[in-house]
Amino acid sequence: MRVRNLTRGQILGESIEIADTSRKRRTGLLEHSALDPGQGLWIVPCEAVHTFGMKFSIDVLFLNRKRKVLKIRERMGRRRIALCLLAHSVLELPAGTVEATGTRKGDDLALERE
Repeated sequence: MRVRNLTRGQILGESIEIADTSRKRRTGLLEHSALDPGQGLWIVPCEAVHTFGMKFSIDVLFLNRKRKVLKIRERMGRRRIALCLLAHSVLELPAGTVEATGTRKGDDLALERE
């Protein structure tokens, strides 16, 4: 799946996996040793994430049902928790993606199946 920031005209990821089952949401990125540029994970539904057991930092975007960015946590390190009770889903991306694309709170995202 591809994720596009419609507000900024930027591609956030070309190879985004979907965690839409209980098992996939529980596992998340724990089985990964890193995320390459263009990779990521869209967790739906989700309003909180943690990085306990992860080996790398990530950028975290909390989205509402219309895929508007409600909250951003950049370069979230290991052993951290982030939440947004109004979120419907979370997009996890390689650390630095938010800065590189200029993504901000309030931006509209589109998730496009390839």
